[in-house]
Amino acid sequence: MTTSIFAQFPRLRRHAPLATSHPTAGPRPGRWLYALLLGMGVLAMQSAGANCRIAYDLGSSGIRAGSSDGGDNPKRELPALTRLWAGDGIDAIGSDTAHTLRQLRAQLPLPANCAQLGAGYSAWRLAYQRDPAATVAALAAIRANSGVAILIAPQDLEGRYGYAGARQLLGERLQSSHILDLGGGSLQLAGAKGSYGDALGQKAWQKALCAALRPGQPLPCTLVPLADAELDRARALRDAKLAPLVGALPPPVTLTAISRPLSRGVLPALQKLLATPPDAAPEITRGELRAAIGRLAPLTAEAAATATGSPAGHLPYLLSDLLLVEGLLQATGAARLQVAEIDLSNVPGLLADPQAWRWQEAAAYACYLHRLERDGPAAAYAGDPASCAAAR
Repeated sequence: MTTSIFAQFPRLRRHAPLATSHPTAGPRPGRWLYALLLGMGVLAMQSAGANCRIAYDLGSSGIRAGSSDGGDNPKRELPALTRLWAGDGIDAIGSDTAHTLRQLRAQLPLPANCAQLGAGYSAWRLAYQRDPAATVAALAAIRANSGVAILIAPQDLEGRYGYAGARQLLGERLQSSHILDLGGGSLQLAGAKGSYGDALGQKAWQKALCAALRPGQPLPCTLVPLADAELDRARALRDAKLAPLVGALPPPVTLTAISRPLSRGVLPALQKLLATPPDAAPEITRGELRAAIGRLAPLTAEAAATATGSPAGHLPYLLSDLLLVEGLLQATGAARLQVAEIDLSNVPGLLADPQAWRWQEAAAYACYLHRLERDGPAAAYAGDPASCAAAR
């Protein structure tokens, strides 16, 4: 079992415990953790520029950067979630994350002393669930090697970031109560008055279906053809996983999908499969989903590719995506799903989040890491960095 970074240096002198509103028993890093981060070079970094911020959106398959100057938003691939599922070590993924962050920073022609902050989502939440101590150690190493403090964003915070970004990009075109952001590892139903999130994104849901219906096949597995009994099992599994969503959002719920798995995957495939007129509105109804699933499920993979026009990279996910969207409409009571593709990232939400940036300074981040391991992502994010002063 991985040893906590707060237990790896027993000869460093401990000092007063962290002042916190969460009096849970646990390691007390105090000045020795401050000394540890100083030794790693973190506290010796140049003071960050007050008017220059760089934010990094750490998704399941890549990292996107953005800054307060409103310039370019470069992105680099990093399949962190897939690698975790394949058994890669958290430390190895952390090392590659630091390398990717340095590459992205080099693409932004900004002053060297810009403040930097990142937020990790599905992959880093899964890493934390598996091994909190190893995850905290990896985050400390990322900060030391790249200068970027990474927060593990709670699910509801990711939803708020997503809705803020969609509102900014769509403006008055966003008429629904919630957006649906279907990522690789998680999904978000985010709105101004309530959000719901689950670790049931496109890849995560397909993985669960594969385990239930195609055990032993490599991922992504081939689900088609699917017999009627298997289709019933798939829907039962989906409904069980989505049960917490039923009644979780204030009605009436209307939905706009803003992610590419739906705008470039589900919608065009469904329209071709059902021979939808080319001038039809970009939306999907419950009835259309059920009809499309009924036509697609019995087909071979080759016949499905011909009938839907789906590219080879997306075809394995098509049936599982259709089933998931059908379940989402059913669980929320929404009659239809509007589709409006946007190049959404959580960078704007993170740049504008004052609570997140309170943890960016080195001493505060040391405190955040301690609280993250002890209290979890939600409590660590919501805490008050000022209460860490007693540890310095």
